[in-house]
Amino acid sequence: MTDSNIPAPDADGQPTPPPAAPQGAPQPVAAAPLSQEQDVQWGSFAHLGGIVGFLPSLIIWLVFKDRGSFTNTEAKEALNFQITIVFAYIVGSILTFIVIGVFIVWATWIVSVVFSIIAFLKAKDGQHYRYPFAIRLIK
Repeated sequence: MTDSNIPAPDADGQPTPPPAAPQGAPQPVAAAPLSQEQDVQWGSFAHLGGIVGFLPSLIIWLVFKDRGSFTNTEAKEALNFQITIVFAYIVGSILTFIVIGVFIVWATWIVSVVFSIIAFLKAKDGQHYRYPFAIRLIK
């Protein structure tokens, strides 16, 4: 029994190479830069996404970092803040065995929502926002 996915060997016993791509094959095109309005919009959405966690900031930064400088800066700032918030959640979760951990988790959630909304409101007006505290892991 032979596998149809493996090319049959030629006369020398060597497998035949797969066919080369045609010369006229289209090459991938780089994404177009964001307009000023789109740049501000996605930069502000990176902050607003912090309400639900770090994934919106991460996805926006990975997708749009090369397409707009404002989005790159704001998404990095939002992502750094959300990573800091995740660390605070971890500490609070560990300390829930001592009652203070519950208060740390609640305070972390409130701080995350409040600062994400403040940052969104600043960024949607085209102003850069820097969180008052964040571990800046992504430069």
